Amino acid sequence: MNKKELRKAIKAKVAQLTLEEKALEASCVFSHIEKSDIFKNSKNIMLFASLPDEIPTHATIEQWAKNKNIYLPRVNGENLDIIKYKPGTLHKGSYNIMEPEGNDIVEPEVLDLIIVPGVAFDSLGNRLGRGKGFYDRFLSQTHAVTIAVCFNCQLVVHIPTEPHDMQTQFVVTKSFNTLPLNHDFNKQRH
Repeated sequence: MNKKELRKAIKAKVAQLTLEEKALEASCVFSHIEKSDIFKNSKNIMLFASLPDEIPTHATIEQWAKNKNIYLPRVNGENLDIIKYKPGTLHKGSYNIMEPEGNDIVEPEVLDLIIVPGVAFDSLGNRLGRGKGFYDRFLSQTHAVTIAVCFNCQLVVHIPTEPHDMQTQFVVTKSFNTLPLNHDFNKQRH
């Protein structure tokens, strides 16, 4: 299956999930992450404001912002600007994604942990995005720990990849988790 066909097949599966199923899977996924040393030792975390066909993140953004510095991406031409999240400052931006306001853009090296969205992932951390390359370009500039988050139905056996495609280091779904609970955080960062 090529990337276009895989995107279509996965989007059809996600469309069958109810809001309750999505919320339950999100709760399990973020609970797995919160139990890890990687999360516990991360101060600056980049999340994403989820779209309806992505694992819900809005409640997690609010929750984690109580104890962590949370950053969100904003589309800027062909790239992503990373801006510190402030409650009540999101507005609909490019591609109907909720984006942070402001000009307090930070460099990628500030981040300790990046929670990565995608249309589909495989167990090796290969990622199928929406096809615009925003995250591939961004992830190539950072040494932060990367964790893919998705619904169970978005985990597939194999993602076709190209040389520019960036892998994530860990993958977490409700039922699949490559994230170790005990982990030497400093070894993971390059």
